[in-house]
Amino acid sequence: MDSKISEAAARTPLASSATTGLKIVIVGGFGVGKTTMVRSVSEIRPLSTEETLTRAGQDIDDPRGVEWKSTTTVAFDFGRISLNPEMVLYLFGAPGQERFWFLWDRLFTGTLGAVVMVDTRRLADSWYAIDRLEHHRMPFVVAHNRFGETTHTLDQIREALDLSPDVPLVSCDARQRDSSKAVLITLVNHLYALSSAR
Repeated sequence: MDSKISEAAARTPLASSATTGLKIVIVGGFGVGKTTMVRSVSEIRPLSTEETLTRAGQDIDDPRGVEWKSTTTVAFDFGRISLNPEMVLYLFGAPGQERFWFLWDRLFTGTLGAVVMVDTRRLADSWYAIDRLEHHRMPFVVAHNRFGETTHTLDQIREALDLSPDVPLVSCDARQRDSSKAVLITLVNHLYALSSAR
């Protein structure tokens, strides 16, 4: 990232007119792109709790499909987007490894909705996230984070995850700001539709 951009992002103050904070959680398996998404869309330098992977975790975390990964989130990532002068969206990226799942229920407190990031190389890692969100009756959308070439269609992913037809499923590239923003817009539209239906 350009140093001038990162310096400006680090100094972006919260507008004094902000009166409403909305909380979104991004969940999914290990190495699926949650931290990357928070980084790509946040207007501030994100708070990150990434630590270097060590040999001690080799027998605990399953690195298949993400062997290149050298760091991992151990608590959560935090970013912010001002939607308008009064409304602010707070983003929380949850840790992906099973040993940190106990943190998820705490992160869900006060959450408006969630994004479940999926990687077709490790699709089974998504089932726990979907199960927890359904348990909490929390609205969510699913975002297939594209990692290079993919041979799976969204319909195939929906079938594999056994997703309800009313759960939005989109494709994205978490490294791209516009692509990540489109996922969040899909979630906001889904929340609005559910609210209107009530």
